[in-house]
Amino acid sequence: MALVSADSRIAELLTELHQLIKQTQEERSRSEHNLVNIQKTHERMQTENKISPYYRTKLRGLYTTAKADAEAECNILRKALDKIAEIKSLLEERRIAAKIAGLYNDSEPPRKTMRRGVLMTLLQQSAMTLPLWIGKPGDKPPPLCGAIPASGDYVAKPGDKVAARVKAVDGDEQWILAEVVSYSHATNKYEVDDIDEEGKE
Repeated sequence: MALVSADSRIAELLTELHQLIKQTQEERSRSEHNLVNIQKTHERMQTENKISPYYRTKLRGLYTTAKADAEAECNILRKALDKIAEIKSLLEERRIAAKIAGLYNDSEPPRKTMRRGVLMTLLQQSAMTLPLWIGKPGDKPPPLCGAIPASGDYVAKPGDKVAARVKAVDGDEQWILAEVVSYSHATNKYEVDDIDEEGKE
């Protein structure tokens, strides 16, 4: 039932995203005329080899309009990015729900171990679709954006991909690429699923 509602919500969001993309194109087409006027004004100024008060006033108006047009387009793009982030979140929630419902069944065979090349491709695809933070002038980046560390009380969500330091059978510690399964507040430890090898906790 939850999967059906997630599917319908994703369909709604995709429709909204499509409309935002069309709005972006319309906004860009609308502002193109003004950019052409700016270019022509600069060309006229170069031929006359002087900046008259008329051109100064005209350029100020044209640049003010261009700035407003760019901000309008930027706002539409921010809304589109929010829709994309929401779609990705719903898809991840749906994947985790399906995994909990089906993949932890003992009767099913474990998945095959992935080759390193496949893992690198997975990482590359994941990196290309990470949420994009675009701040306004004066905004500070949020935690976990670039090199900004998480707050001290941050807890990774199930499904998050992490680099986890685990103890091997021989007692040595090593780093693995893993997916968060759960977090225990009592022990302050995560349960993770090794993406590279199935069957290891």
